[in-house]
Order: sequence, then structure tokens, then C-alpha cells
Amino acid sequence: MADTDLPSDLAGDLAGDLAGDLAVTYDDIHDAARVLKGVAHRTPLLENKALSALAGGRLFFKPEPLQVTGSFKFRGAYNFISRLDTDARGAGVIAYSSGNHAQGVAAAAFYCDAPALIVMPEDAPEVKKQGTASWGAEIMTYDRYGAEPREAIAARLASARGLTMVRPYDDRLIMAGQGTVGLEVIEQLAAQELTPTRVLVPCGGGGLTAGVTTAVKHHRPNAAVYTVEPQGYDDTARSLSTGTRQQADMAVTSFCDALLAPEPGHLTYKVNSSLCTGGLAVSDAKVKIAMRAAFRHLKLAVEPGGAVALAAALAGKLDLSEGITVIVLSGGNVDPALFAETLSQSK
Repeated sequence: MADTDLPSDLAGDLAGDLAGDLAVTYDDIHDAARVLKGVAHRTPLLENKALSALAGGRLFFKPEPLQVTGSFKFRGAYNFISRLDTDARGAGVIAYSSGNHAQGVAAAAFYCDAPALIVMPEDAPEVKKQGTASWGAEIMTYDRYGAEPREAIAARLASARGLTMVRPYDDRLIMAGQGTVGLEVIEQLAAQELTPTRVLVPCGGGGLTAGVTTAVKHHRPNAAVYTVEPQGYDDTARSLSTGTRQQADMAVTSFCDALLAPEPGHLTYKVNSSLCTGGLAVSDAKVKIAMRAAFRHLKLAVEPGGAVALAAALAGKLDLSEGITVIVLSGGNVDPALFAETLSQSK
């Protein structure tokens, strides 16, 4: 969807954000960490010698499958919803998502006593639909390839019901919440008297990358941060390369459902184009190898979209021989049947 095709209310909001220069700051992230303390999990930072040997460099892993709802998305959703006033919480919130943002919003709304309506694609993994419903959220499905985009559907419903929109990535508070992943990485490495040389981050709309990059660069300006996306949906990588926002190839299919954003966000691209070193893309076949490796060596179930950064490391997309590389494993909400099939494959 091109910039000019945004629903008018969303386009107006985003234009206001851009005019106000409201890209996420380190202070936003530090404040989000305060809000999330005692609510979100402070996920560990893991080192694994076997995976390091396979990748040819020293690797550390940030396992967000261990987060509330099984992905980093809870961080941003709670940081946003917990700040709404009593009337807005009472009226409820709405979000559009293929699954992880949906679950994050549903859980955050539950904790904040706010009703939640989630617009999800019909082909979203059943495990993500069930996870969203388990938090008491109402679910409305749509055709991912239909004429009306999910943003327009959600905007229409928000207007009709008086709901507050919780965007998946293009929001200052959302990016700040996701940025606590990077803040924790810096603190956990510092506790071992270490610093990151590079960080690889799974990227859909770019909110996690924007937050992580902002936090990492604040403490370690020379650290390199790379986005990692599925092939064909490497719109952020191409945007970083060309200097203009590019769209994904919607004709391409990928099982990395969590990362199939049509284009980078307005605000996320503003941050990532300024701070990121570059972008990488990996095939579904490489992602499957990474999922098997994470299960074998870390004993973690990592969903396809959550495993792309590890896939890039194992596929040799970068020379990792010098320094320390941090791999963000962004989520673990994988369909059990798909996961079992992936583990059973040898290639």
C-alpha cells in the first residue's frame, strides 16, 4: 500500500507524528523499562558454544519466546495501553495483526482491564488465534489478499466503536516498549564486561529494530545493527539500500507470517534509515535450518519469523568472526504441526 493509500485518519495521525518529529528516543525506552518492570519478563541473554561454532563467531541470544505471550510484542502493547486514561481503557482498544501483536495487545488489555478487538487475517496460524482469544479478546478475521487493507478495516471499526488504535509498530510508545529488548541486551552484556559488535534483529514493520537500535546506539555508537527479513519481504533492506521506502513483493509467499509487512512504517523507517547499518534477507529453507538449530542447541521453540536472524548468522550472511554478535529471537508462537514437520526434515 503506497503512502497516499493510507486511510485518511491514519494518514493524518502519521503526518502529525512526523511533523512533530516524534521518533523514539532513548529516554522513551528508559521510561518504558520502568513501566514494564515487574510486568514483562526480563528475558535472559544466552550464549551457546555449538551455535557460535556453526556461525564462526561468538553469539549471544535474546530469547523473546520466553516473554509474556511468547514474543516481544507484549512490551510495546503494555507500554501503550497502560498509559491510556480511564475512559479510553473502558471504551477499549483495537489492533490489526497476524498474531504476535494481536496476542500482545490482548494480554496487555487484559492486565489493564480494557476490552480488546483484534483484526486478524483468516490464514493466521491457529495457535496465534487461540492465544489471542485466550486473553479474552474479540477476534474479527479478514482476507489478507482482499481489496480492503487491514488498516482501513481497523480504522473503520475504531471509529464506529470509539476504540483506541494500538498500531503494531508505527508509534512512539510501541517502539519504546520494544526497545527495552535492546536496553536489556546492553545491560546483560555489561554485567559480563562485554559489549556488542553487531546485533541482528528480525524485521517486519520495523518497530523492534527501531527500538533496539536506538537503545544499542545510545550506549555503543559503533555497534552495527542489521535488519533480517524473509526473501521477497525484504522491503526494509531495500529501503535502507535505496534511501526511499520500498514495498514488499506481495506475490511472494513465505511461512514467516510474523514478518509479512507490506512496507516499512513511516516512523520506524525514519529511525532505522538513520541508525541501521544494513539489511539482510533469508530464504524459508534457511529459516527451517535455524529453527531446528535453536531447538537442538537452545531447547527453544522459535517461530519462523523469530528465527530469521539466526538463519542469517548460520547462512554466513555476514562475517561474524570478530567481536560479539547478538541474535534476537523475536517469538516462539509456531503452529505445532508446522514445527513438528520442520523438525522432522533433514534439509
